[in-house]
Amino acid sequence: MRAQIDSAGGLRHLVTLEGLSRETLLSLLDRAENYRRIPGQPAYEGRELAGVTVSNLFFEPSTRTRASFDLAARRLGAHVLNMDMQSSSRVKGETMLDTVYTLEAMNTDVFVIRDTEAGLPEFLIDHVAPHVSVISAGEAHCSHPTQGLLDVLTIRTHKRRFEGLKVVIVGDIRHSRVARSTAQALTTLGVTDLRLVGPESLLPDENEFRGAQRFTRIEDGLADADVVMMLRIQKERMAVDASLDDAAYFRDFGLTPARLRLAAPNAIVMHPGPMNRGIEIDSRVADGPQSVIREQVNNGVAVRMAVLAAIAATLTRHRLPL
Repeated sequence: MRAQIDSAGGLRHLVTLEGLSRETLLSLLDRAENYRRIPGQPAYEGRELAGVTVSNLFFEPSTRTRASFDLAARRLGAHVLNMDMQSSSRVKGETMLDTVYTLEAMNTDVFVIRDTEAGLPEFLIDHVAPHVSVISAGEAHCSHPTQGLLDVLTIRTHKRRFEGLKVVIVGDIRHSRVARSTAQALTTLGVTDLRLVGPESLLPDENEFRGAQRFTRIEDGLADADVVMMLRIQKERMAVDASLDDAAYFRDFGLTPARLRLAAPNAIVMHPGPMNRGIEIDSRVADGPQSVIREQVNNGVAVRMAVLAAIAATLTRHRLPL
């Protein structure tokens, strides 16, 4: 895979958080802090992406990620093209690479891509032109780098540190690209007490998430946790486990007010969305005082602005002169 960081140390592509340095992650978080606006404040308006064309290619359903990438690019002054499966020639059999080549010929500078095919973002960065960048907006079950960044930004906002934190991720971790990217970021930033909780069938393979503790009882994993991240069951990625009983799952693994009291008193509750209330999380928790779920959504716009701005700054060294 072509490097995500160029020879001058700039962010060239973003398809995974694995291998990125602590300094790179912190730089992106700091940049996102500058872009963040709380609801009710005027949105940031800038020109960091003036003259840059961003093509959002979403071939898998998305609400939060797609909308936030669109808003992020527009708020930085980019030209934005949004495409999905039904509006592209992929329904006629065109390959993803030919779709990218077509849009590249129309002067697209940045491709934001979500697809069900594992390995596609890495493949594309090895085939796009030298002046073109690729950002993964979610790759199969493998990674979701901007979600990982917005998750750690949310944690930093509330906890002001990573060292010494107890972080628990509960749910369908086996099929979760969010869990993988967030865990990579947390580990790089200094979290050493990472706990994975779920039914045995939904926990990842033993060779993944090295150093994390594994629990099949939510009560054990929640003990004194500082951060609780809940995940939905991704039945669309399953074969055998698609018949899991929702009521039984909520009984055994749902986050209720009583279970949340097992965590630290100031623990925050997170969820990448979409939520399935009454299955992995009780509405009283999702809407309660310890929930930062809507803040995660707000941070998603800021993080995606930061990534796009960082890549745009790097692109100036690779674009062709007039």
